[in-house]
Amino acid sequence: MCGITGWVAFDRDLTAERTARSVLDAMTATQLCRGPDAGGVHLERHAALGHRRLAVIDIEGGVQPMTVEHDGRLLAALTYSGEVYNYRELRAELEAAGHRFRTRSDTEVVLHAYLEWGERLAERLNGMFAFAIWDARREELLLVRDRMGVKPLHYHPTPDGVVFGSEVKAVLAHPSVRPVVTLDGLRELLAFTRTPGLTPYQGIVEVRPGHVVRIRREGISMRRYWSLEAREHTHNLDTTVATVRALLDDIVHRQLDADVPLCSLLSGGLDSSAITALAARVLRDAGSGPVRSFSVDFAGQSENFHADAIRPTPDGPYARLLAQHVGADHHVIELDAAELTDLAQRTNVLRARDLPGGFADMDVSLLLLFRGVRRQSTVALSGESADELFGGYRWFHDPAAIAADNFPWVSSLSGGLAGEGAGPREQLLDTDLLRKLDLDGYRRARYREALTEVPHLPDASPVERRMREISYLNLTRFVCILLDRKDRMSMANGLEVRVPFCDHRLVQYVFNTPWAMKTFDGREKSLLRAAVRDVLPAEIADRVKSPYPVTADPHYPALLRDELADLAADGKSPVLGLLDRRQLADALAPGTDPQSVRLGVDLALDLATWLTEYQVTLEL
Repeated sequence: MCGITGWVAFDRDLTAERTARSVLDAMTATQLCRGPDAGGVHLERHAALGHRRLAVIDIEGGVQPMTVEHDGRLLAALTYSGEVYNYRELRAELEAAGHRFRTRSDTEVVLHAYLEWGERLAERLNGMFAFAIWDARREELLLVRDRMGVKPLHYHPTPDGVVFGSEVKAVLAHPSVRPVVTLDGLRELLAFTRTPGLTPYQGIVEVRPGHVVRIRREGISMRRYWSLEAREHTHNLDTTVATVRALLDDIVHRQLDADVPLCSLLSGGLDSSAITALAARVLRDAGSGPVRSFSVDFAGQSENFHADAIRPTPDGPYARLLAQHVGADHHVIELDAAELTDLAQRTNVLRARDLPGGFADMDVSLLLLFRGVRRQSTVALSGESADELFGGYRWFHDPAAIAADNFPWVSSLSGGLAGEGAGPREQLLDTDLLRKLDLDGYRRARYREALTEVPHLPDASPVERRMREISYLNLTRFVCILLDRKDRMSMANGLEVRVPFCDHRLVQYVFNTPWAMKTFDGREKSLLRAAVRDVLPAEIADRVKSPYPVTADPHYPALLRDELADLAADGKSPVLGLLDRRQLADALAPGTDPQSVRLGVDLALDLATWLTEYQVTLEL
């Protein structure tokens, strides 16, 4: 896994400009955390490519940017981030076609695949990836992103070309790009849904999942190479369960390929336990020793934990049970409230995300968890995306959320993830600003826009039709929020996280499995439970879902409010212009329960740091 960046200028000779190399170096340096092992640049007349490497496959050979020449003439140059899990099969096919390789890396396979199949190489890749290929023969740039959008890729069109990077910070490092956020950008930031292709920053575009972007002198064009399709499901229940299991076995086996220490992220829930158990079986059969697993916990969590409708059980006992069941080498990273509220850590989260307002202490704890994991492993397998795929969230089963004329998670997530009584995220924002933003109207417009994309079978029942819509919305508008969060928090520590449930073969198959079959025993994720029950203890196979944990320490919201009080007393932060003074005073009043304003305070502090750190210009 790596960080990529670059700059194409068709009307300039970058090799003749004294500052071009320093600009490229600055852009590349912003990706240092994504690639701590090595760095490189490729500079020619109209193209400059930068790369930071996290070495995972072929440690010595996979140096980038990678080029291929013929008779001393450059054909193409590649800067690549990701993993292609079928690269061995592709390599054999390319060798049969006459290609010769000098490394063992999947990077070189991608480069030669382009020479053989052009932009159609994207359809042949199984993996998570984001890469840029400069075709020196045609003088054009190709930007490619994986089907589910696991790996990020952004670009900013310029008058004579484009600037691009894995993260927004690489794009902003170019002198022609400024961090400007309009009212629509702020809407996208606060709406808690992701519109494919959009970012809150004016002029900075996200390459859409499953798309290829081609940049030529004539302009920029885009092609969709993969999408969710409506296909008739012809398998019975037993065959469906067996197919899901066969796919998972193959996926996990492929994703255990690494030349560096590898582990599993284990919460004790169904999803992470399934991946950990399947990985343990593959490693045991290969004689490779026990699987290493990691989980997060909070100081005092067992004493402070209170079961509720959102989190009925703590994770710790279940993670330990699964680790014991499969013989894992298990490690617990324990955090305390002081670490979660530490301004330096919160700033690190913001810098990793390039944006404020994620998941508050859940972001900080994930960042710190990954820091601990990275001390012992370079690659981790995660159970992310199973809930979106198999229907695990409560809004898949809540009649009101299903019937709502809005994204089904909007009402369900209002304060819920931060604990009971946490209050809405926007509660401290200026009322006039909220009126102008009309976040509910924005969400509904984006929701209706998304519905027009959903593929349907002609004879589907109303229930199956609606649940296909709910599934599509989760797989295209919600899972991307969590995938981006996991990528940013992991890569900020130079840790590669792989997501087996995002394999496009599994996604396409389960997307087309009837809802009645996904819930055949009346529970959430029935299909997944049936497919992996044999490798799990019954207590875990039957466990009710509990989301990623938040700290239950009562000191946490109080410490946050103290930080906001200091910021308000100073009076210099630009965020104060976005806040409602009466609401702010009420939040800081001695009689106010800090938990009741927890999410609002979190957002205000994140906005304050963002506006200052990134020198954002708001055009509202």
